[in-house]
Amino acid sequence: MKTEKDNIGPEYVVKIYDPKINMRAFLVIDNTKLGPGKGGVRMTPDVSEEEVFRLARAMTFKNALAGLPFGGAKAGIVWPPSGQSGQSRTLSKKGQKALKKKFVQNFARAIKPFLISKYIAGPDINTGEREMRWFVEAARDKKSATGKPAELGGLPHELGSTGFGVAEAARIAAKIRGLNIKDASVAIDGFGNVGSFAFKHLRAMGARIIAVADRHGAIYNDRGLNENDIKKVKFCGKSLEECEKGRPISRKSFFALKIDILIPASVTDVINDTNKKSIKAKIIVEGANIPMRENIEEELWRRGVLIVPDIIANAGGVISSYSEYKGYNAEKMFKLVKEKVGGGVDLVLKTSIRRKISPRKAAMEIALKKLV
Repeated sequence: MKTEKDNIGPEYVVKIYDPKINMRAFLVIDNTKLGPGKGGVRMTPDVSEEEVFRLARAMTFKNALAGLPFGGAKAGIVWPPSGQSGQSRTLSKKGQKALKKKFVQNFARAIKPFLISKYIAGPDINTGEREMRWFVEAARDKKSATGKPAELGGLPHELGSTGFGVAEAARIAAKIRGLNIKDASVAIDGFGNVGSFAFKHLRAMGARIIAVADRHGAIYNDRGLNENDIKKVKFCGKSLEECEKGRPISRKSFFALKIDILIPASVTDVINDTNKKSIKAKIIVEGANIPMRENIEEELWRRGVLIVPDIIANAGGVISSYSEYKGYNAEKMFKLVKEKVGGGVDLVLKTSIRRKISPRKAAMEIALKKLV
């Protein structure tokens, strides 16, 4: 798909192909009016220019809404998972790691003219502290990425700032909807960095997480899943459905659960035309970036679902990046996440209710005032 330009951006769309290792990648720098474009590097088998542009645009609004001196950008590297397509099929784990390092570092070198002044990298799906170390090594500049190991001056993604912010967003949304987060029923799709930390912090608030899903299936327990069960699931080396901690249910049944809060924290467009009509959640807190298209979001809102858009719900990650950029410690970072995400959710939802417009429209209006 050709990326369409409008009065916001994108400023640059960079396509990279390295024939030596068969690497394809994209960098979209959407808007740098407020500062250098900030957004993570996603490594998935089907990442596309369109997806990267949509993510970059979300980052433009997310950074403006959070009041950060960053613009919007995103990067994507087409990365086949172990045992699947291309040259990775016959590689050992060691070989996979070596090839992934080549992909990350060749990508960093290819986009070096844009780094720091126009783009600062960070973690995303299939990239974390390790990959950001590789990135800054290749770029030869510690300022070229955030989410690095602590010894490189980083506040690692593994601290769970995004999931902490998602939990805080859920608490504020529940309060506005007239629900007490304590004992509220919650379902989380995706149990990576965002989902796992959202689980941890919501349980600490007293919420009852009754279902967790991965790409294969889901587990369900109406009394609530505990952390020990989830840890066993996460590290058993199988899908959630196979681990059988709780009652296995299908992904179709997962999205149809009658619950207070649904948190999509996995991949793009996980809520779509195939499952939108079955959703019965009172609140959706978008832990993932662009978990549904805007028309579906609008449709659910008109049905009475209170939606906290990704551009504020999962802003904890980029707020952590800003904290690292400023040299703050973890304690100050978490305080800033709570303040900015909590305040942002409160403002967006109350604006939405007062003006009778969707939370997405309210959030974008607030952000546009800072951009224009």
